[in-house]
Amino acid sequence: MTRVLRQICYALLIASFFFILTTSAQQGARNGEWRFYGGELGSTRYSPLDQINRDNIKDLKVAWTWKSDSLLPNPQIGSETTPIMVNGVLYFTMDQRRYVIAADAGTGETLWIYRPNEGDRFTYAPRKVHRGVSYWTDGRGDERIAFATPGFQLVELNAKTGVPVSSFGKDGIVDLFKELDLDYKGDPMGKIGNSSPVVISHDTVIVGPALTPGGRVNKSNVKADVMAFDVRSGKKKWTFHTIPRKGEPGYETWLNGSAEYTGNAGVWGPFSVDEELGYVYLNIESATNDVYGGARPGANLYSDSLVCVDIRNGKMIWYFQLVHHDIWDYDMPPHPILLDLTVDGRPVKAVVQVTKQAFAYAFDRVSGKPIWPIEERPVPQTDAKGEWTSPTQPFPTKPPAFDVQGITPDDLINFTPALRQQALQVLEGYKYGPIYTPPPMATTGPGASKGLIQVPGLGGGANWQSGASDPETGFVYVGSATNPGTVLLNQNANPTATPGVGNPPACCDSDYTMGGTAPQLPNGLRLLKPPYGRITAYDMSKGTIAWQIPNGDTPPNIKANLAAAGLTNVPPTGSPSQAGLLVTRNFLFAGEGAGGQPVFHAYDKKTGQSVWEAPMPAGPQTGLPMTYMHQGRQYVVLAARGPQGGGAQLVAWAIAPPAPAGGGQRGGRGGRGGQPQPQ
Repeated sequence: MTRVLRQICYALLIASFFFILTTSAQQGARNGEWRFYGGELGSTRYSPLDQINRDNIKDLKVAWTWKSDSLLPNPQIGSETTPIMVNGVLYFTMDQRRYVIAADAGTGETLWIYRPNEGDRFTYAPRKVHRGVSYWTDGRGDERIAFATPGFQLVELNAKTGVPVSSFGKDGIVDLFKELDLDYKGDPMGKIGNSSPVVISHDTVIVGPALTPGGRVNKSNVKADVMAFDVRSGKKKWTFHTIPRKGEPGYETWLNGSAEYTGNAGVWGPFSVDEELGYVYLNIESATNDVYGGARPGANLYSDSLVCVDIRNGKMIWYFQLVHHDIWDYDMPPHPILLDLTVDGRPVKAVVQVTKQAFAYAFDRVSGKPIWPIEERPVPQTDAKGEWTSPTQPFPTKPPAFDVQGITPDDLINFTPALRQQALQVLEGYKYGPIYTPPPMATTGPGASKGLIQVPGLGGGANWQSGASDPETGFVYVGSATNPGTVLLNQNANPTATPGVGNPPACCDSDYTMGGTAPQLPNGLRLLKPPYGRITAYDMSKGTIAWQIPNGDTPPNIKANLAAAGLTNVPPTGSPSQAGLLVTRNFLFAGEGAGGQPVFHAYDKKTGQSVWEAPMPAGPQTGLPMTYMHQGRQYVVLAARGPQGGGAQLVAWAIAPPAPAGGGQRGGRGGRGGQPQPQ
């Protein structure tokens, strides 16, 4: 008995030590840098830096801006990039052609630019927007920047010079089309590319594919295999089939052999890694097409799933499908958030997946077991010809949803009885109901449906902006938008794809394509009650909402429409856009997102109280904020839309230093391609 007790105690001691050892990884960005897209591989978007505090945040000013105007005659006005910072240098992508830029972290001065030249591969590439690069070093002087081009090529550059690393692939490039066994002929059918940073861990580069959005696409599109390569040589290590091949687990969930021709199921959003476990967490999108699945009956694994894969060999450890047979475009671009919690007195290595449908699913990231029960609940069934719907969908019991789900007349605007009556009239003719209500087919004649009012709409809820977490408190923060979408299934009059040479096809081979008209009130007011954008703080140790606030003030256009209706005292509605978030020791920083106002905010992260806000130099936030310390000064940097007619910008904020005697501070000079503007 004593011997058994000793063995148990020893095992518990070892387990406790293992937990302490392994949980140390999820503590945010380290050493004052921001080496990864999400701050760390676990995508916490947290930094313990605290130079910017309650006492001095009133002095937070624009330190410099990096402008893309001189990159191209007609530069892209917005960018979704998030820079990384290593050894005093910022690395980021800019413009649809995916230029890679290195800039001085203290001045914004451009150090080097790499310009891909892909010809037709760029022209036909899907999802040209991009979000950043990744860094790798062997610790002995070999430093590299890795990214995937719009034309689906994996590139590694010397971090100091921007020159391709000749020992990687062929002259620094791996042709990902060839690794997928695709014979690329310049034809746009079956387009595949990449839109988020590659991930590097265990000397392995992992590429998540992005494909043509599936509202109007072939049912037989390219399969989005996730591939991994040796970081030094570019040699392929493994492939994970997001749509199983015959004989693989999950193939049976594709009825009538539909796994043979169905495409997409990519990982177009950023994804996350637990480096010490050696696991990568893949947030997989929906299969073709987004809103009609009659050609792919079945649950369709591993589409719309969170899948844990061993980085070392590509073997699946566990999975959980969050949407069975998706016909709402509820794919999963938000990056998984890794954090360590204490739940009911026990330590849990957690992964939280926020979703377009406004759920936050929480799992033990080692085993895949839900932290709180997830229930399969009955959902409405389809009446669309040929469609297949799952009888149930998974609903987490904790935490509560962070945004509106489904729609009833009680959700309509009700500032005045007259406005509510208008909203009820607008609702007539549309299909609506709880979340997972299937879209209808287009019909003619009396009683023909105008489409499904889908809430959240196709853009979420949450989207690629995802959220952030605080290892000090166990809080997870999510930015979301309340933007109803409208979906109507139109029968395809030409279901045979007829591509021309070098031209898009006349249509597609799907039986149905997406249509519909978004509902509006006659005076321009939105159909639903505000807020139209939210920031939600979850206490993930309890599975509860700690606080929730609107995403900023009421936008001027909404304020004007309210005023025209005689409403001048409406509380802040928030911007109808997903906020991009950053957590530090003292604050939750947030822009209002690309659809919001050009205002940057700092909130008390424990209460949601507004602490500080300031106008952006030009347009609103378009990328996610990050922070770092450089030469004793903390900076917060984010990408933003440029002024009318101007290109995208990086905006760097810092506490304004005291003005030196006899003159103002001197900023950095412009470099090749981008012009930093000292403030």
